[in-house]
Amino acid sequence: MPELQHRCAALFLLLLLAAGSALAAQPRPFDARYRLEVAGWPSTTVEHRLSRDGTHWQSDMRAAIAVARGHERSRFIASADLRALHYTSGYRLLGIGKDYELDAETLARLPDRQTALFSLSRRAVADDCASPCRLRYLDHRGREERINYRRLDRRMLELPAGRFEAVRVEVTEPDAPDRRMVFSFHPGVPGLLLAMEYHRDGKRKSRLTLTDLTFSSAELASSPKAN
Repeated sequence: MPELQHRCAALFLLLLLAAGSALAAQPRPFDARYRLEVAGWPSTTVEHRLSRDGTHWQSDMRAAIAVARGHERSRFIASADLRALHYTSGYRLLGIGKDYELDAETLARLPDRQTALFSLSRRAVADDCASPCRLRYLDHRGREERINYRRLDRRMLELPAGRFEAVRVEVTEPDAPDRRMVFSFHPGVPGLLLAMEYHRDGKRKSRLTLTDLTFSSAELASSPKAN
């Protein structure tokens, strides 16, 4: 059971990282739903909400597959230099699991995973780093993680939620070149992930696809959906 629980938690950690100049783009509150397909598992729904709380922003992502479930929540300031303030997460298998928390003092060194996802989406649009581009962040236990990323292209995506322009980014781990993730971010909405694919040993192991997107009433007039 401990090994199975560890593998289940690792799956969620991977999938939940599972978004003009990006630095000029302002965050918009949204509620997004995705269909998650994982080899060997039944498909399920992932929910991601970005909301405003005064001067802070909060990213909340959660998913469940069969008897396993996980969630992450991060609070941060979305200035030119992102500042993570608080992070919580929890993972369960058959009702057994553990909760984690990172406070502001810990996050002063590096951002948490949800804030890093927001940062990656802005960096992808800006495309202003010298290859290889690298992003450092803290995992759910507060351990430093590193990823390399490179911008691929811009293209139109036909998704269940609609037709969107997307900026695609390839992400790899320095010590695991056989594993790669391709993120598709919305170029005008920081933090909004449109799709994701995870490949290992040359085969696609999982896929995330946007199925529904809702903005707050104040944002409906400027909805970023292309068509």
